[in-house]
Amino acid sequence: MLKKIQFRNTSIRFDDTGEGFPVVFLHGFMESLDVWDDMVEKLSKDFRVITVDLLGHGQSGNVGPIHSMDIMAQEVKAILDDLGIGQVALVGHSMGGYVALEFLKDYPQMVKCLVLFHSTPFPDTDERKASRDEMIKDIKSGRKVPLAKDFVKKTFAPENVKKFEKKIGFFKIIAINTSNEGIIAALEGMKVRPSYVDVLEKQEIPILWMLGKNDQFIPVDVYKQVELPGSAEIFVLEHSGHQGFVEEEEKSYAKLKEFLEQCVD
Repeated sequence: MLKKIQFRNTSIRFDDTGEGFPVVFLHGFMESLDVWDDMVEKLSKDFRVITVDLLGHGQSGNVGPIHSMDIMAQEVKAILDDLGIGQVALVGHSMGGYVALEFLKDYPQMVKCLVLFHSTPFPDTDERKASRDEMIKDIKSGRKVPLAKDFVKKTFAPENVKKFEKKIGFFKIIAINTSNEGIIAALEGMKVRPSYVDVLEKQEIPILWMLGKNDQFIPVDVYKQVELPGSAEIFVLEHSGHQGFVEEEEKSYAKLKEFLEQCVD
């Protein structure tokens, strides 16, 4: 059921579907909770699935010029407090993975297990920060629509663009409808996010890190730069770019469901 609550003088939207152990899904940059619809339909048969419109995305408002990962983690905490939920399995895609890692750092007792979809614990490089600054300039110059279309297309592996033409069109609409203020605040927030390497390396909870072999944003071998604990598992999607939960939906769902069942057993 779609719901809204107030957070820092704005409205934030989330969805709460199904019964069982709660699993929270956090979407990526220029996305919304709607990108998880297919996954929610399947998983909600066995779990209570909560999806969130992160600040400045979907139907959630803005709270300032910078949406830091910390502020968005507080947003997630506010939703869980409103629902009376004390512990969850946390699933984050790309930027949502950064928020998930921040949430784990700030509220470790609330995370039963963690899933990172096409994300990284590393902060932005100088090159990446410069790229985000260019995107901000484009947005301010009125070039959001072509930027959004190009960005979404690049999140899919080149070999999958034609195959997922309709889904890419859907994702483009979501991106284009994201407010200029929301896009810029998220870019500014990602630029200043800290390293979460220590958070990841010191964990004892189960961790599943899912990566795309053809991801144009997160290198598939990024995990080799981290001394992962024994509780962590790497799962590579051989035919995916940055949207493995779409590009290899059945494989992603099967692995995710298996992991979650083991996590909450």
